[in-house]
Amino acid sequence: MLGTGSAIVDADRAFVRAARARRRAALARRLRGAPSCGALLPVYEERAAAPAGRGLREIPLGAIRGTLEPSRAKLFDGCFRPAAAVRQRWQRLWLAEQRGAVLPPISVVPVVDGYAVRDGHHRVSVARARGALTIDAQVDAI
Repeated sequence: MLGTGSAIVDADRAFVRAARARRRAALARRLRGAPSCGALLPVYEERAAAPAGRGLREIPLGAIRGTLEPSRAKLFDGCFRPAAAVRQRWQRLWLAEQRGAVLPPISVVPVVDGYAVRDGHHRVSVARARGALTIDAQVDAI
């Protein structure tokens, strides 16, 4: 993505691009039944796996499969593309990363097929939008 020279304009464009991709994916799922990312699924304790490798480490963004907070499931899709309601916070985090600020690690728990986010949904969304492959995470037990 080419920058405009204005970090605020770049953040706005990045959010619009991510939100538009979410709307296009939802429309494609409805029209074709295409298995895109789908909805962000809340993970409940019965799906949790035994914690392996707890502590602070780098995890692949592609391994994040769900959330522990059902209220966040409506704000992001399965690919962590944002809804319009999170625009301001999402843009603030994008600007912070653009300026080189060190963001705190997200908090995740291991589940059967990857990880579920406990804290850091916006950071995951921004990292994916910026093209990151991994993110620092505090891996905890439920």
